[in-house]
Amino acid sequence: MTRPHILLVEDELHIARGLIFNLEQEGYQVIHVTTGEQALEQAPWQQCLLIILDLMLPGISGLEVCRHVRLQDPRLPILILTALGKEQDRIAGLEAGADDYLTKPFSLTEFLLRVRGMVNRSTWYRNTLKTGESFRFGDNTVYLQERRAQTAQGNIALTDLEIRMLRIFFENEGNVLSREELLASVWGLAPDTETRTLDNFIVRLRKYFESTPTRPIHFITVRGRGYRFSRGGSDA
Repeated sequence: MTRPHILLVEDELHIARGLIFNLEQEGYQVIHVTTGEQALEQAPWQQCLLIILDLMLPGISGLEVCRHVRLQDPRLPILILTALGKEQDRIAGLEAGADDYLTKPFSLTEFLLRVRGMVNRSTWYRNTLKTGESFRFGDNTVYLQERRAQTAQGNIALTDLEIRMLRIFFENEGNVLSREELLASVWGLAPDTETRTLDNFIVRLRKYFESTPTRPIHFITVRGRGYRFSRGGSDA
């Protein structure tokens, strides 16, 4: 059986060696490069199910790598690992197209859990959508099979995780979804996991689909409970 391939873009060799060892112990085949140039010029990501990407690389930055890959393939999962832990850094990474973000130092157990979930989704999720399936709300149309959306801003390419989260919201229109439910359903994370990933994803969806992201009418925060999707109703 062919082992799932993962591209690791990491210039700190002591970190890379540890990650490679643990990933191989989990049954993955790791392709390791140390620069953004190698990641783009050799395009090793084309044969992989996941990219694990450091942001602080010599030469071409991790953000530029992320943007380039996302333009070429809106479906390939990208997990950022970086020492840059400020909120604006996380948002920049997610806006560049990353699906998830871990700040160094991080829990190895949590890292491997996220990797497992992202690889699994990469292998099976693309087969779960019906051909031509679309969903309209407000001025937006999401084409689930094609992993793109038509919005007031134009066409937007969507990642598998974005599609998965949108589908969950669409299928539960009007219902409040707790943070725990969304973390478990979209990322496969334990309910008690401390992470800002979900909040950053909601910010991203609002930028895509809300006419005024700071006053959302589609992706609504229900204080103390979670989030609710509406085609365009009021915040109740």
